[in-house]
Amino acid sequence: MSRKGTLAGKHATVLLNSLSAEKTGYRFPSAVQNPIMSDMSEDKEQPRGIAWVIWTLEHAQDVVSVIVGVMLVALAVVVLVLGVVDFFRDIDHGSVESAVVNLLNRVLLVLILVEIMHTVVLSLRAHHLVAQPLLAVGLVAVIRKILFVLSSEQTVGSAELALLIAMIAVFVAALILVSRFDPAEADSGG
Repeated sequence: MSRKGTLAGKHATVLLNSLSAEKTGYRFPSAVQNPIMSDMSEDKEQPRGIAWVIWTLEHAQDVVSVIVGVMLVALAVVVLVLGVVDFFRDIDHGSVESAVVNLLNRVLLVLILVEIMHTVVLSLRAHHLVAQPLLAVGLVAVIRKILFVLSSEQTVGSAELALLIAMIAVFVAALILVSRFDPAEADSGG
């Protein structure tokens, strides 16, 4: 290799190293910084056993998350199909009002399952938990509970209804705060 090529490679490596250290705090191992010595120092600097365990655990987490996501989609489809079938059965044998309430209950349950699946997908992409979909799931669950409580024939205490309404206010406030102060969303320009 010519002296000019070696200098250019060293300058590129120094530039890459300084850029990555500024953004992430990560510094390339000396094997990357000095390509001539890479095959001699590679075994000493990277513990292959620990790196392999971490790689295996990360991929196992991804596999489990994919399985959970597929199961959530299947469960959502089953709940939706059974909800539609029960809706038409309830219309034939009962009142339309109870059929609509039961279908709305099932649709909201499907919405909860879809939001949880969305959280799993975001977790797979970013490898960290994202708060917004979880807050949306909580909000939909509380709304679902309120609709169920109001549509039931039993009397509801005002304390329980006030608690559910307060929970809605807390979830909405949390969604606003997370969307306003979430650093991941600020980086993406949203």
